Amino acid sequence: MYLGKVMGSVVCSQKDAQMQGLKLLIVTAVDADGKPKGKPFIACDSIGAGAGETVFLCGGGEAALPFVKQRPPSDASILGIIDLIQGEK
Repeated sequence: MYLGKVMGSVVCSQKDAQMQGLKLLIVTAVDADGKPKGKPFIACDSIGAGAGETVFLCGGGEAALPFVKQRPPSDASILGIIDLIQGEK
């Protein structure tokens, strides 16, 4: 699992049938301080996240697991919205 920041959403007029009805969001991976790491990517949203929210995601084959009936061909899925990050400073 890893952290990310939702930047916005994506609308597709044509997509794989397994992706029908799924909300797709533009996300950038972030570190524990909220600093961006790498390039933005598209993630399937399983919980109703929105722009500007910090989220946690899973990747790889496990990214399809939150979507029990569909099993979309995705390598990133949003699993939760982060309210607070606490750590040693």
